Amino acid sequence: MHTAEWLRNATQALQEAGIATARLDCLVLLEDATGKDRGWLLSHPEHQLQGSEVKELSTEIAQRAQHVPLAYIRGKAEFYGREFQVNAHTLVPRPETETMIKLLKTLDIPADSQLLDIGTGSGCIAITAALELPNLHVTACDIDDNCLHTAEQNARLLHAPVTFFHSDLLEHIVPGDIIVTNLPYVPDNFQINRAATHEPRHALFGGADGLDLYRTLFNQIRLTPSKPSYILTESLPPQHEVLTSIAKTAGYACTRTDDFIQLFQPINRLNSIS
Repeated sequence: MHTAEWLRNATQALQEAGIATARLDCLVLLEDATGKDRGWLLSHPEHQLQGSEVKELSTEIAQRAQHVPLAYIRGKAEFYGREFQVNAHTLVPRPETETMIKLLKTLDIPADSQLLDIGTGSGCIAITAALELPNLHVTACDIDDNCLHTAEQNARLLHAPVTFFHSDLLEHIVPGDIIVTNLPYVPDNFQINRAATHEPRHALFGGADGLDLYRTLFNQIRLTPSKPSYILTESLPPQHEVLTSIAKTAGYACTRTDDFIQLFQPINRLNSIS
């Protein structure tokens, strides 16, 4: 089968399945299967695909037609310009989470500060923070050992100095100077898209209003003698007002918001500065 014929048929199949990015997804899978870049494939429509390539691609198109995330089919996803291994145990890294790294890089952080990523999943936040801010000491935790295994693999592949721990939020770990976290925040009755239904439910949903785990986290922070200087969270913009109120019970104020990301700092330190 020629490249052009396969691309036409596969794109049609995904379009009929309701995949909005049908042609792009097909091109990405075609690149993976052939080892050729997109420009070459489009300029060589007569290229003959091998039988093994057609078989592999047929399986992948059938999966994508069932709305399995492209990242799960490929086993990898990009985050902040780097490639991370992902699987059905981890969330697929999302572009909006990159804002957390961008905001983190604007902060006045002393060298040798301790950063903790809570609910690390694939490790994309912790690993990116360690590579972008090499003066930090980065640790990360998760409640799921499968996620920790994947995160450790990503750290090795990307040569990132991150230490990983099994912990339910702060149950077995000290918070340090900075907390970054993308906890589950989708309300239980929220209608997610079909692709997201293939991701681990416990990594998406956070209770009736989506903020149960954030309530637990800020309560743990309230009770710990070691108060982080910065806490960066991700949640839906309509949740920001409630999350700000939750943080206030632990003595924190929201000092900056950018898209899905909020930055919290201790109220007493802000008052002392002013």
